[in-house]
This record gives sequence, C-alpha cells and structure tokens, in this order.
Amino acid sequence: MNALSTAALAMAMSTDAFAAAIGKGTALKQPRWTEALRTGAIFGVIEGITPLVGWLLGLTAVNAVKEWDHWIAFVLLGTLGLHMVYNGLKTDQSEVDAVEDKPSRHSFARLALTGFATSIDAMAVGVGLAFIDVNIAYVAAAIGFATFVMVTLGVMLGRVMGAVVGKRAEIVGGIVLAAVGAAILFEHLTAA
Repeated sequence: MNALSTAALAMAMSTDAFAAAIGKGTALKQPRWTEALRTGAIFGVIEGITPLVGWLLGLTAVNAVKEWDHWIAFVLLGTLGLHMVYNGLKTDQSEVDAVEDKPSRHSFARLALTGFATSIDAMAVGVGLAFIDVNIAYVAAAIGFATFVMVTLGVMLGRVMGAVVGKRAEIVGGIVLAAVGAAILFEHLTAA
C-alpha cells in the first residue's frame, strides 16, 4: 500500500466521524478549540486503535467483524441520535434559554461511544488489511490522525451551524448521527 492509498483510506475512514462531530458541535454551547481538540483526540485515538484490533481479529476470525459492523454502527449511532433528538424536543424553552442550557462539553463516555460507533468500519478495514502486506501501525496512525483533524474541524463547523440553527441544534445533531448510522447500514447492505 503506497502513501497515496494510505491517505485516501485515512480520509475515507474519517468521514463518518466528521459528520458525527458536526452533530456534536451543534449540541454544545459555543464549543471552543480546546473542546474541539479534545473531541478530535478521543475520536482519533479510537479510530486509530480499531484498525489494529480489526487486523488482530482478521488474523483469527476473518468474517466476525465484517458481517456485523454495519449493524453495530447503525444501532449505536441511531440510539445516540434519537437520544439527542429526544433531548432537543423534550423542552419548549426560548432560543436563548436553550442555548444557555447546552453543555460546554460532552462527557468522555458519550464521545468515546460515538467515536467507537463511527470507527467500526475502520475495524472491518483492519480485518481486510490482515490479508495483505501492509504496515498496519502506519495505516492506523494515518487513520487516527486524519480523524483527529476532521473531527476537530467538524466540531467547530458544528459551532457555526449551531448558531444558525438555534434552539433545535441538538435535534439537527441527532438527525446527523442517526443519518450517518443509516448511511453505514445502507452502504453495507447494498454492497452485499
């Protein structure tokens, strides 16, 4: 695998996380760069580890992850997205109150769960890479770095979108997460 292929793979693996990060950014009260970098680091580390896990699984059980990755991602992202939509609909506050009630940061657990859900496909890629001659550490680091950059930018883009969307930003973020999960499921079901 050459450098161009690795870069393309890294960018492709980070697109789901980028979309989820936009949703995360819209759900926050004016996220700062520090929160965007924190979110990017959490997603990037998880996205960098999952191909390694997949590669190890690929050495032992080829189809275990690949057959279910899209369902796992769909359920996790759909559940998180629906929870965000529910939170956005449960109160009928004014736009100012809704913005003031938004958290300034997400919990580590919520970010890690979302990061894991968006990285299931990277795990499946790791399984496939176990069967070709590739430096898995290099590829995993490239995927993790691309995800870090894309998620950091996604959170800040979500900040802008949150200001435009107003009090229903969390609903938009939830819909984005659920849509990412549905897109992963659709992509895998139509490719089969």
